[in-house]
Amino acid sequence: MAKEWILNSAMNRFQLNFKRNVGATSESIRNCSPGSLEEWRNYYFNNVKPKEHIEELGKKLYVKITEVIQSEVSEVTEQDCVDYMFQMVIDRTYEGYMTEIQTIYGQLQNILGVKIEPAPDEWDRLFNVDFFIKVGDHYIGLQIKPVNAGIQLPEIFKEYALQAETHLKFTEVFGGKVFYLFSEKVGDKKEIKNKDIIADISSEIKKLSK
Repeated sequence: MAKEWILNSAMNRFQLNFKRNVGATSESIRNCSPGSLEEWRNYYFNNVKPKEHIEELGKKLYVKITEVIQSEVSEVTEQDCVDYMFQMVIDRTYEGYMTEIQTIYGQLQNILGVKIEPAPDEWDRLFNVDFFIKVGDHYIGLQIKPVNAGIQLPEIFKEYALQAETHLKFTEVFGGKVFYLFSEKVGDKKEIKNKDIIADISSEIKKLSK
């Protein structure tokens, strides 16, 4: 199993299984429609790449593993491994956390000063909500929609009208309203487009808190 992992990793890394090296295998086997492995083997060697070519790729793979990769592995020190573990566990976890905070719900969470949590799958299916805010024994639903060249506002408003009934059911069950937040990309960041909705959400939180 370990040997196969090494072979597969090296083959993919050096792109020896790419179309330019082995031909269009998926298309070729459909053209062949073989009834047996032997039929496919003969078709491939006669019509796609010769047997000698695949053998050469195998030898090239061996060189990559035994010389290139082996040389790289010999340069890895114990400290490299220790540093990498700290980087993965500490640094990259923090980077991922900051990316999450910078998303729409993260921004909204900071503005409102309340915890915003992902909605359970069941809520997504039944009520069309992405996130929720818990206020006492009540819940407020949030749905985030991206606004870009592919998704225009008229389409979103049409979708909103279709989902209005499920949002009313959410209010009946959990007491709080469902709010739509439109997300747009500004540079490398996402921002809330309809910022006026924040005041409405804040008012709903205050109302449910009483």
